[in-house]
Amino acid sequence: MIRKADKGDISRIIELLHQVNMVHHVLRPDLFKPHTTKYNEQELTAMLDDSSKPIFVYDDGVVQGYAFCQITEVKDNQLLEDIKTLYIDDICVDEKARGKHVGKSLYEYVRDYARSIGCNNITLNVWEGNAPALHFYQNMGMQVQKTTMEVILPT
Repeated sequence: MIRKADKGDISRIIELLHQVNMVHHVLRPDLFKPHTTKYNEQELTAMLDDSSKPIFVYDDGVVQGYAFCQITEVKDNQLLEDIKTLYIDDICVDEKARGKHVGKSLYEYVRDYARSIGCNNITLNVWEGNAPALHFYQNMGMQVQKTTMEVILPT
């Protein structure tokens, strides 16, 4: 079952955040510190009370995955059309639950939620080198919107 996260989920979400961080640390140890999380308990508590940052969890008796979302709107911008976007800030499936369609269920739930609140699109970022994530999102029908590039400067 997928539902909005609540305060009782925080410790499990933190465990999953550790898994995601280690994926990123292995890909980019120059950017991501090991053995830490993107959010702490206080930040998660605040997010749970922020309707513009819904967090959804896949719960089959144990939280097996989550999707952190952010709702943004552009209105009356000189350059950009009015648009409401759901940005998937972070999505994670417990490494022991992968291959059981948890990620697909979470993504489809988020897609349906975005549609229900009038979003025009869903966006997210995938780190270069994270081929499984890229493949998953492509299978969900996502395509490249823009590309961020870098050059690492010698020290």
